Amino acid sequence: MAEEESRFVEMIFPEQANHYGTLFGGTALALMGKAAFVAASRATRHPVVMAASERVDFHAPVRVGQMVELVARVERTGRTSLGVAVEMHAESPAGPERQVAVTGHFVMVAVDAAGRPVPLPSVAAASQAGAI
Repeated sequence: MAEEESRFVEMIFPEQANHYGTLFGGTALALMGKAAFVAASRATRHPVVMAASERVDFHAPVRVGQMVELVARVERTGRTSLGVAVEMHAESPAGPERQVAVTGHFVMVAVDAAGRPVPLPSVAAASQAGAI
């Protein structure tokens, strides 16, 4: 399984914000879950689903009009699951200042067509070869 890092950028618009003009926490979690899914999918090239969000920390508000860059990295690989760390960086389109706004850790699980956990492709291949 290749080491993967996935990145994407999202502009924050008013419909994604609360009455304070900052990004809804639920929207931040949805974006981070999407980033974790993409990183795990690219690493395994297999269907995955989110099993857990182990910890999410909100460090700084993200304001309407800012851009966020999500960076997701596979940090751990188990028999059927992957641990994915996600950072959300906030920045103004007009300036170079950038800060970590939200961090989180997610567990993604490889599944079959019925949604049941299955061994990750590289783990299954290694066990068939007698390595595990």
